[in-house]
Amino acid sequence: MIDTHAHLDALDDPDAAVARARDAGVGRILTVGTSVDRCRIALELAERHEGVFAILGLHPHEAGSVDDAAVREVAAMLDHPGAVAVGETGLDYFRDYAPRDAQRRLFDRLLAVAAEAGKPVVVHTRAAEADTLAGLQGFSGTVVLHCFSSPALWPAAQERGYYVSFAGNVTYPKASDLRIVAGSVAAERILAETDSPYLSPQTVRGRPNEPANVFETLAVLADARGEDARRLESRIEANAAAAFGLPA
Repeated sequence: MIDTHAHLDALDDPDAAVARARDAGVGRILTVGTSVDRCRIALELAERHEGVFAILGLHPHEAGSVDDAAVREVAAMLDHPGAVAVGETGLDYFRDYAPRDAQRRLFDRLLAVAAEAGKPVVVHTRAAEADTLAGLQGFSGTVVLHCFSSPALWPAAQERGYYVSFAGNVTYPKASDLRIVAGSVAAERILAETDSPYLSPQTVRGRPNEPANVFETLAVLADARGEDARRLESRIEANAAAAFGLPA
């Protein structure tokens, strides 16, 4: 199994979490950098652990404080063999921790970086559906909608062929709308993640999340789709390899 989105740097003991994930059957983890410093840590973790790869970006919350130099640093780090995608990037109008115009500019810059590097882009979007879709309109590369939480995005995501990645929130009792979408996603476009240490699945809700818990999300996705969990696991592995250019 693969966890396609985790913040290992935000865990108390990333190395122990990787070991527990491996013992649970999680063979690969994509760890995400959300600032220049966190991108460096993501690459260090990728160098230290077989099966760990890095997604490098600048979170929309950082948009009010980062400059062009930070974007250039992230772009340079994408040359590292362990770097597989740009992200997470996008728009967050729910928290509004950064001015919206600054978020849009940063999103545009990082989409350009992804296009130049030939890397997929991992998108964070909250309460910003229209502007997110508008920003992605001219991007011709691979798009992964991380921690999919907005059914309103689903029709456009389906039409554009985006990958849709589900996190622990799909397991919550009130998330029936997400499970309906999960049941409709094309087999070749579905992914699973933990977003560790956030969004712990229902069975461990209230405790810090970690990559080993991706199987909890997998079980709920399989049920929503009426599929065997093992078959869906294999499908998600294949999808992740295709989306991120991972070794077979």
